[in-house]
Amino acid sequence: MSKDFDAIVVGSGITGGWAAKELTEKGLKVLMVERGRHIEHGTDYVTEMKSPWEMPFRGVGDPQLYATDFAVQSKNRHFTEYTQNHFVNDRENPYSVAEGTEFNWWRSYQLGGRSLTWGRQSYRMSDHDFGANKKDGHGVDWPIRYADLKPWYDHVERFIGVSGQNEGLSSLPDGIYQPPMALNVLEKHAKAAIEEKWPDRRLTIGRTANLTQEKEGRSACQNRMICQRGCSYGAYFSTQSSTLPAAQATGNLTLITDTVVETVDYDAKTKRASGVSVLNVKTGERRRYTARIIFMNAGAFNTNHVLLRSRSAAFANGLGNSSGRLGTHIMDHASTVGAIALFDSFLDRTTFGNRPTGIIIPRFRNLGDQAEGDFVRGYSFQGGALRSAWTRGKREPGIGTGFKENLRNVGPWRMVLVTFAESLPRETNRLRLDPVKVDQFGAPLLQVDFTHGENEHKALTDAGKEASAMLTAAGGKVIMSLNRPGVGGSAIHEMGGAMMGYDPRTSVTNRWNQLHDVPNVFVTDGAAMASSACQNPSLTYMAMTARACDTAVTMLKEGRI
Repeated sequence: MSKDFDAIVVGSGITGGWAAKELTEKGLKVLMVERGRHIEHGTDYVTEMKSPWEMPFRGVGDPQLYATDFAVQSKNRHFTEYTQNHFVNDRENPYSVAEGTEFNWWRSYQLGGRSLTWGRQSYRMSDHDFGANKKDGHGVDWPIRYADLKPWYDHVERFIGVSGQNEGLSSLPDGIYQPPMALNVLEKHAKAAIEEKWPDRRLTIGRTANLTQEKEGRSACQNRMICQRGCSYGAYFSTQSSTLPAAQATGNLTLITDTVVETVDYDAKTKRASGVSVLNVKTGERRRYTARIIFMNAGAFNTNHVLLRSRSAAFANGLGNSSGRLGTHIMDHASTVGAIALFDSFLDRTTFGNRPTGIIIPRFRNLGDQAEGDFVRGYSFQGGALRSAWTRGKREPGIGTGFKENLRNVGPWRMVLVTFAESLPRETNRLRLDPVKVDQFGAPLLQVDFTHGENEHKALTDAGKEASAMLTAAGGKVIMSLNRPGVGGSAIHEMGGAMMGYDPRTSVTNRWNQLHDVPNVFVTDGAAMASSACQNPSLTYMAMTARACDTAVTMLKEGRI
């Protein structure tokens, strides 16, 4: 039977763009469906080049509007008057939380999704991560290991461009990098002090998807530190700068925006998905598109939402949910300020300009067979050092001419280490369809039920002590150290719900990212994660997507799906 398309890709963000690129370059006719508005690369980054005096609220934004329309999104540190058009309107796009849950779900509904607003930190997972569930019994065993993803990590890094430094660490595998950005003087000093006292620890520059060399029509990073406005130079990886142009160049891509996928449709006779039912949010028109394969790349929670809504006689509790595990074992890194320290050294030195990445101290806890501390897994640190500028006057006491004159000078050096602790996969952390509340189109809201567990709290306590010790060893005076995680969602690394596993009775997707129950549906965004590790996950999503696309095309050619 003929189909409208060979493949449908749901979502246009980091993984949706990759799915479209890989599938079209392999010759498939692909429909990519994006629920948000169209954003053209460069010309639609409407605030990119604007100065504060050109903005109605000087870049700070309208607090009354934020209270009514952006109550959640405005808590994101990347959210400003310049970037608010890249975040959803909370009033128009509500979600619900279970009793006892606080969760900040930060979202970007537009062409490119969160690829326009992400932090660009790009790290590989290691076999310490892929083997952790089996080792300590939390969650289900990953059906893949590092060797399965290594060639795909290589493939992704070569295309997107990642700058960084190889370090030879088992906990953070090396990659294919453009030249690294430079550490500043205090960071170099801290690196030397920490690594001398703790030879198993490493302070290195953050591996970031910002180019330090021109690449295939994309400029090197201009170091403006306004990435979330959109970058017309194409200097950081986004769908618009990289994967979408590649897919469009094939002539095999059809793109539709302002269109919500309401359900993935299931054919009980073939035991396959037949296509998707969609709603045009501008016209109200509903229609169906058919395809041979479906790639779910709507973002971890939205992918779960679509699958949970896709109910039928065969799958009363959501498509591919014979295990009952769909929506369960969701995760988000437990994050907080490990430590902040002031330094009275290097007062004759400062920095000029910007750098769109910080430093990272990769995981060093519980890497061997013997446990270290009273928790499993581990944590990493991100952060950096800088000297305070005149904006410190917002926090310091003072008044008058002398106060203002003092602010003309740079302030003291300070260094911050922010902890990212691994979030254990637990069945009680889950997503459901709200039994009562619906959205403006009549669909049940997604309900989030999430709390950080005892293990995360213990890991953060240990991390606070170690961060303080490292900054003290570097000569700093610690002025703050926290051990309680931020509200769920604060790390912006939500994942899980359609976790990979060997057994269809205990997992949702297999080693090729296919739904166990519906093999022509592939889930390759964060929903498929079986554990969280403690590093930023987006590079792993991209590698899994490229690998699954290669598998899907092979299976299609062989008639296996």
